[in-house]
Amino acid sequence: MSAVPPPPLFAAVVVAAGKGLRAGQAIPKQFVRWRGKPVVRHSVEALLAAGAAPVVVVIPPDGEDRARDCLAGLQGYALVTGGATRQQSVANALERLAGAAPDAVLIHDAARPALSQAVIARLLAALPAHPGAIPVLPVVDSLAEAQGDVMAGSADRERLRRVQTPQAFRFEAILDAHRAWHGAREAGDDAQVLRAAGGSVALVEGDEALAKLTVAEDFMDQGPPVRTGLGFDVHRLAEGEELWLGGVRIPHDKGLAGHSDADVVLHALVDALLGAIGQGDIGTHFPPSDPQWKGAPSSRFVEHAAHLVAEAGMSVGNVDLTVICEAPRIGPWREPMRANIARLLAIAPGAVSVKATTTERLGLTGRGEGIAAQAIATLVAAA
Repeated sequence: MSAVPPPPLFAAVVVAAGKGLRAGQAIPKQFVRWRGKPVVRHSVEALLAAGAAPVVVVIPPDGEDRARDCLAGLQGYALVTGGATRQQSVANALERLAGAAPDAVLIHDAARPALSQAVIARLLAALPAHPGAIPVLPVVDSLAEAQGDVMAGSADRERLRRVQTPQAFRFEAILDAHRAWHGAREAGDDAQVLRAAGGSVALVEGDEALAKLTVAEDFMDQGPPVRTGLGFDVHRLAEGEELWLGGVRIPHDKGLAGHSDADVVLHALVDALLGAIGQGDIGTHFPPSDPQWKGAPSSRFVEHAAHLVAEAGMSVGNVDLTVICEAPRIGPWREPMRANIARLLAIAPGAVSVKATTTERLGLTGRGEGIAAQAIATLVAAA
């Protein structure tokens, strides 16, 4: 049985040199925040995660400082100044890569930030049989040929496809094609450049999520405007432990036992935040079997969850927490808890509610064996 060939060593080009005027933003759209981070960063992160080395980002002549701010903390990318046309911008990036001579290159428009690893894998898998491959989607609407504002005919949608990026190529083939390009009109994409040089282009399945951000409304459509998560936690009371609730140390004859500081209020809050963005629970991110979390302050868990919320393009609207215990009395500590939680989430104290109740001496909390807490978090789409 023949061995499966290894995937090609590939580089990537992210084209982010346009002005993006139709998007109606104060700055070029590739640098605008979308779903929690700059548009261009989404694609660069996805390509780096897929193994692209290096990723060349094509930027406007005056865009270096802004691009570096958008990509702060990332390793493995390089910046190249774009040309007067998209084709010239891509050619500049390919020439930058010529010394590295990768097997393949993916060329991607930064304005398509929702790039999945599955699309990248399908493109690379097509290159052994073809010098180029592009992701496409079917045309679902009927098509009409227009003559002014009058229908002049129709087109066969079965023969047509919607083309997306990234587009994948054997590196030498697309480099030679760009060097030879002398098109009478601007190239719409790199597949056209390769075909003009006689190269064949495979069609692979695209992704509806890879829609191009074009107009102002695209930056407003960031998924559900409101999401809600629910959290619950309980810990037993034990002698010799400190009692932490809502990030506040409360004097008491017993404390909560647990692997971290066992702050049930913050633990419930973390689960509510993670639940709202579909990111599992506190045990997924901070397993109690991991010794590094022994005695750790639960504020670290909240900060991590808040970071994931921001990455998901959401922000915390408000949180509502209920502490369930017979003792201690929560009233004197309500305001310090609200202030601390508001600080951790970077929201106003007025968006934090802390309440307390008992179980009328029923159950483990009623018998004073433990303390429970429940939380609900409402997230809104980030501005």
